[in-house]
Amino acid sequence: MERLHLNLDKRGYDITIGKGLLSRAGEILGIKSRALILTDSGVPSEYAEAVAKSIGGAEILTLESGEGTKSIDGFSRVLEAMAEASLTRTDALISVGGGVIGDLGGFAAASYMRGIAFYNVPTTVLSMVDSSVGGKCAINLCGIKNIVGAFYQPRGVLIDTDTLKTLDKRQISSGLCEALKMSLTSDADLFGIFEKESAEGIIANIEEVILRSLKIKGRVVELDECESGLRKILNFGHTVGHGIEAAEGMHGLYHGECVALGMIPMCSPEVKGRLIPVLNKLGLPTTYSGDLEYALKLMMHDKKAKDGGIDAILVEKIGSCKIERMSITELCDLAQACPELCTDRS
Repeated sequence: MERLHLNLDKRGYDITIGKGLLSRAGEILGIKSRALILTDSGVPSEYAEAVAKSIGGAEILTLESGEGTKSIDGFSRVLEAMAEASLTRTDALISVGGGVIGDLGGFAAASYMRGIAFYNVPTTVLSMVDSSVGGKCAINLCGIKNIVGAFYQPRGVLIDTDTLKTLDKRQISSGLCEALKMSLTSDADLFGIFEKESAEGIIANIEEVILRSLKIKGRVVELDECESGLRKILNFGHTVGHGIEAAEGMHGLYHGECVALGMIPMCSPEVKGRLIPVLNKLGLPTTYSGDLEYALKLMMHDKKAKDGGIDAILVEKIGSCKIERMSITELCDLAQACPELCTDRS
């Protein structure tokens, strides 16, 4: 079992990583209050039940799986469940699931009674390496991803890698893309694991990949909690990626697959030449056959856009990156000039 501490003064918390931890969640996280456990139908029910049992019992709210749950309606259902359970300011909300449930649960906890304790128990690679840590929580509105939300840190995060056994290969690869993203911007040695190991070897080293990814993210969040500067590097691949994700809708590409495509035009030719073989190895897309013009139109609604521009993250050398202010037009031109995103659609 490994433990990292995110140092944010009074808002700091531990991130615990290991196998077989769900049955000890209450003890590890130090939960002694009443709680509502939030999960979704795509998560094996025994995960939430194990967490509930570890804290002496709790009500469990199970929502439908999928990005559509991260909505005003989903948000309302969680708030209503907390009110019906008569939770008070001294009680807690525990999210058990992937990024959708973590984001939704965090925002609901931040809003209910102006903020109650929130604990995150991620069960997907994507949420383990990225979204469960750092305090960003949000819902989607009007087709715009994460447009309504808050910065609200959890009291603790518990990562039980045994939960990954129920994920299919595509979900694992999608999640690994977020770790790959961080290796490109911040850790050439981590990228080396992706480059040298087989896909099976990467998965065999999943705990190391998660740990190294969280060390990167933790360090960035400690230095820039509310994304005024450095934390923007965690958006690498997401601006174009979110446009593609919005264009694809709820039944198209996974989030990590969209980020994979979004990273490609933001890399130098040298980096792109090493990145694409890794994406192929992981089964992630390297070409986009959808309506790129429509995706880029949706990209213009990105919440990071300001005064007609976006702080784009560019990787010219693996392990480092730069933030460059670009107009929407310049960013669209960059994406449209990328051969991988502009395959012949005739």
